[in-house]
Amino acid sequence: MINPRNPSAEGEFAHWVDEKAEALKFELGEKFPVPPTELHSDALHVETSAQKLEEVLLEHETPTPEFLAELQALENTPPLSDAELERQALEAGGADNDIRTPE
Repeated sequence: MINPRNPSAEGEFAHWVDEKAEALKFELGEKFPVPPTELHSDALHVETSAQKLEEVLLEHETPTPEFLAELQALENTPPLSDAELERQALEAGGADNDIRTPE
């Protein structure tokens, strides 16, 4: 029932309930995280199921052996030369995808 003297009280209460519900969802998510194995599906394409760095760092997923091997390969790769970086920049078309106007 809306109090005729304070009609905004209902909105404030609803906002308070929403905040408490969001806090509870976060707390329960921290206490009962979904294991990454339950999220994996063989029906998904490789591109959509490959583990990403954000998932490992931000979502606390355990890195897969494939992820660790890829990370190790990236760390062992020599840096690109200035000539190679220039070549790639000139081949990139930029936002308009026009290689005549590299960005």
